[in-house]
Amino acid sequence: MGKLGKKARKFAKKNLQSVLKRRRKIKSMIKRKASKREGRGHPEDEERDTREQPKERNFEDQDILDIPLEDVFGRDGIDEDEDDSDSDGYLSEESDGCAEGDQNGTCLEDNKSMTALSAQSNDIYSELAKKKSRLEKLKRKDPEFSKFLDNYEKSLDQFRDDEVYSGDDTSNDGMEEVEEDTSKPRKIKLLTMPTIDAWCQQVIEKQSVPALTSLLNAYQAASHCRTESSHFSRVASIYEIPNGECFARILFFMLREGNKIFRGLLGIPCSSCKKETILDLRSTQKWKNLKPLIKSFLRSTLFILGEITDSGILDFALKQLRDAIIFFAAFPSLLHRLMKVSIHLWATGKGSLSSQSFLIIRVVASTFGSDWFDTCLIKMYKTFIAHSKFIEPGLRKHMEYLRNSIVELCSLDVHKSSGKALVSIKHLAKILQLALRTKKKEALKKVFSWQYTNCVHLWVTFTSENSSDYDLQALLFIIVQIINGMAGLFLGPRYLPLRIKCIQWLNTLSHSSGIFIPVASFALDILEYRVGKVGGKRAKDFKFLSSVKLPKYWLKSQDFQEQCVFSSIELLCVHFDQWCHHISFPELATAPLIRLRKFCGTTTAETFNRSVKRFIDQVEQNIDFVRKKRDEVAFSPKDDQAVETFLQLERSNANISYRQYYRNVIQKAVSHGLLMNERSSSMEKKKLPKERRQLQNRTDVAIMDGELENGDGGKVGKKRKT
Repeated sequence: MGKLGKKARKFAKKNLQSVLKRRRKIKSMIKRKASKREGRGHPEDEERDTREQPKERNFEDQDILDIPLEDVFGRDGIDEDEDDSDSDGYLSEESDGCAEGDQNGTCLEDNKSMTALSAQSNDIYSELAKKKSRLEKLKRKDPEFSKFLDNYEKSLDQFRDDEVYSGDDTSNDGMEEVEEDTSKPRKIKLLTMPTIDAWCQQVIEKQSVPALTSLLNAYQAASHCRTESSHFSRVASIYEIPNGECFARILFFMLREGNKIFRGLLGIPCSSCKKETILDLRSTQKWKNLKPLIKSFLRSTLFILGEITDSGILDFALKQLRDAIIFFAAFPSLLHRLMKVSIHLWATGKGSLSSQSFLIIRVVASTFGSDWFDTCLIKMYKTFIAHSKFIEPGLRKHMEYLRNSIVELCSLDVHKSSGKALVSIKHLAKILQLALRTKKKEALKKVFSWQYTNCVHLWVTFTSENSSDYDLQALLFIIVQIINGMAGLFLGPRYLPLRIKCIQWLNTLSHSSGIFIPVASFALDILEYRVGKVGGKRAKDFKFLSSVKLPKYWLKSQDFQEQCVFSSIELLCVHFDQWCHHISFPELATAPLIRLRKFCGTTTAETFNRSVKRFIDQVEQNIDFVRKKRDEVAFSPKDDQAVETFLQLERSNANISYRQYYRNVIQKAVSHGLLMNERSSSMEKKKLPKERRQLQNRTDVAIMDGELENGDGGKVGKKRKT
């Protein structure tokens, strides 16, 4: 028997045991099913089945824990690159200045008309591009092979020089020629500002294709000139960028005018944003002539997005590239690269750079069909979860922006998004069920993690934003069960931040859906956290907003006691504010008031006692108000329509005593920097008109070009459920 290969040995070391266990389990299950069908069941078999059931459950439990949260949707195909060669290729410039390139940017012939290379030449350059990285590895491993490689490169340069030669065309006047290396015959043309300005003028005024070809070659040289991976640039480049002035002139001209130039040459109006426009042109001769130029422009721009780190250039490039999105319809591999770069910049960028990246993703999702919508959503979800492992205090607002971006993308197609959300939520429910049933450390650790918490928070936000317009009862029910399970799983005082988050989520879902969700018992349980003495010392600085678990030293501090009391009052205040004008409010508030009075009788801190008593007084006043109005009505409690319209006018009155008290509580929470201010501000946004609320949720940073449009040039709206 021959020696196993490297992949086989690696598989045997890491995965063979689990595969064999799974195979044995499947075989045993098949045998049991066969014996049951044939009526050959025996007591011994039944006894063995009962022994094997816990083992099977253990395998299933382990499978649940082994699936990362970001991989719940499987592969999305975004990383597939059909044309991912190192070489971007330069367009050939003949004596008459005409230029055209094939898929790999190879040189073209014919002095006036632009025709494709022969299939043989095309295959040669394709093979060279694919095997370039392999040759580099061979060169490092085998020094003797380097001699052969050098000879090969010289012969390749000689071949290119036969195709690409310098003429006496007027477009090349004013350029100097310098030799790149004495060992290579290639000559590099040093660009000057007069030459660049002349090209730009010819392209703008005369729509000159030869001048555009020269600009594209210079643009590609500029995109590579400031990167460390400049091997290709030094070998294949025919231009050298002498200074920053030329670099900026070429870069900004092509980014600013590239889309307009190609639309003008193809006769596409600037208002057209449909991918079908490009797909219909693919069979025309005009497209075949300009396709290499368009591809060179797109590839150079993508190289800039992937290599250059200057946020100003990246922001400007993304803004201009968004108008040229439709050209990517003809180049799926480049569209994959665009999505990969955009999602990376969206997750890691700051301010306007992240916003512009999201606008690119949004336009792609709304323009290129349902498959690309799924790809964008899954990739954004994976990136968001991958960046949620650790939340630094300074990144909290950025994570909130990423979450809101995904929710906005999901709102483009709520039907598709709800299916994806249901898959993710069911996986979260399985993990929680496993933790509640087994209490395993690994399962508890997975539930009590930032990834799990942020995933729940994401789907809570999605459900609350769309539950009023779509039927999302299935999602709502499962999410509420998950949150209740999380709140009941971690009962200790150190888990106060997580418990507060759970109550916030329940309040948000209740407020958005109009469904009563009981949270009073969870909020009142916080008052019973008594670890240290009343009036303890102040604790060290601790970022309460960016934690899910408190340090032990914080439990005996005065800050912890204040956080417990004020958070409890604030959470109850938000909960009661939603139902303060409901006909059953007196019954709703009865049990919480009993527990609050009991707390006042046991606490010795005057500050806490005064705050709780004031809250009790406001709730009792509202109870008396509702009872008085309820005694005046003549309808039966079974009249659902009349019950829903009870105190309809008073609900919109902001001058009622309890509503004024509610606003004061929220203002104090914001001034104290308590955790609830984020959710409370979200509650306030729910009362805004829908258009204003969408604008606020879109982004917290400035977007350079204002309103966001979909692929057809109009805003994307939601449909009311029927």
